[in-house]
Amino acid sequence: MTGTKSWQAQIDITETDSEVTAEARLSGANGAPLVGSGTALCNPADENVPAIGDELAVARALSHLSHQLLNAAADDIEAHTHKPVERLRP
Repeated sequence: MTGTKSWQAQIDITETDSEVTAEARLSGANGAPLVGSGTALCNPADENVPAIGDELAVARALSHLSHQLLNAAADDIEAHTHKPVERLRP
């Protein structure tokens, strides 16, 4: 079977004082949307560069999301093969 599929990723970033929180939501995949979260804190001794906090928080949210997606794939493989999957699990 060939064709094109579309999944949508949305990233929301919230800044409060010295903390940045990011939420990465993946929808369009089979099943419920997956949500990853990540945070970054600015050390008071560091220069305040908001873009760096955004990058760190988003990277952590996407990493969290990717681990969930790998686990979901491993679960689906195990359901079909009835054998444990070891290499996909983070």
